[in-house]
Amino acid sequence: MLKNTLKLFFNCLLLALFTFLLVEYKLTIYGLQQGKGQLQLVMGAKPVEEILNDKTFPDSLKQKLRLITDIRKFTIEELGMNESENYTSVYDQKGQSLLFNVSACEPYSFTPKEWSFPFLGTVPYKGFFDKTEAQKEILKLKMQGYDVDVYSPSGWSTLGWFNDPILSNMLKQSEGSLSDLIIHELTHGTLFVKNDVDFNENLANFIGDKGAELFLIQKFGKDSKEYIDYEQDKNDQKIFTDYILKSKERLDSLYQLMGRGNSEETTKIKKKALIMEIVLGINKLPLYKKKNYFKYTLQAFAEGNAFFMAFERYDSQYEIFEKEYKEKFDSDLKKYFEYLKGKHPSL
Repeated sequence: MLKNTLKLFFNCLLLALFTFLLVEYKLTIYGLQQGKGQLQLVMGAKPVEEILNDKTFPDSLKQKLRLITDIRKFTIEELGMNESENYTSVYDQKGQSLLFNVSACEPYSFTPKEWSFPFLGTVPYKGFFDKTEAQKEILKLKMQGYDVDVYSPSGWSTLGWFNDPILSNMLKQSEGSLSDLIIHELTHGTLFVKNDVDFNENLANFIGDKGAELFLIQKFGKDSKEYIDYEQDKNDQKIFTDYILKSKERLDSLYQLMGRGNSEETTKIKKKALIMEIVLGINKLPLYKKKNYFKYTLQAFAEGNAFFMAFERYDSQYEIFEKEYKEKFDSDLKKYFEYLKGKHPSL
């Protein structure tokens, strides 16, 4: 009897699996491609200790590896991050981009395209390790009428599924940017809420920034070049981000008129003119390192609404987090993060 019951159970399980693969074959193929890409990175990574003992590896980059070790320790002890083996190995990407994130948005409203995945839930972007596959997705989305954004992230988190390696291109970043990046990704590995990417990315940006400030002060001092450079870069980023978010509101106001006096063709022409005006306005911003922002001009033209949505996704809630952090937790980042971990269930 038990044998027959087990046989029936496994037959039902195989049938359910076969049905899922048949119905969701595209998702299955995509999942297999992503898994393959992740495994290639994990299997191809070398332990940090091995790289530090390699006499051919530049000393300047070894200093960055030691810095990452210090950042990891800081996040666990001072911020309450989950302890893990993330960033204890190095993958040499040989200067090449490895991951491509594709997102899309309606052309005349700020309604993002969303994808659904097991465990993660609904997310407004799709990652690829294969550039050709990413280009296929971009073409398909454009043919469907979407504005499309694509970028190659400096790092990412697998949320504990794999031990995320240090990517060699990370080591080219400044001490401040590197600190921000590592803390951002480790935040994802500690707290990631299903079906709420805006919360996750805005939170990781906030914790990454505040955590980097605290780390740089502890490691180098408040009068150090590392800390001062980071604060200058952060000030530039805030000025630019505020400008882009306000510009998004201007575009949204334009779209609200479509169907109420503006045809789609008229809106299209006005949208192009307004983006031109927004881009030209970037040159008037009081930025310390203005040349770092010139690259965004072409992106805004090419990506349209998807470009502006990316800033909404990552930077629109910073002031909300900061207000709560200061007023309710007296600027104690560890206590604030502990509160958030208790309040929001993580994957």
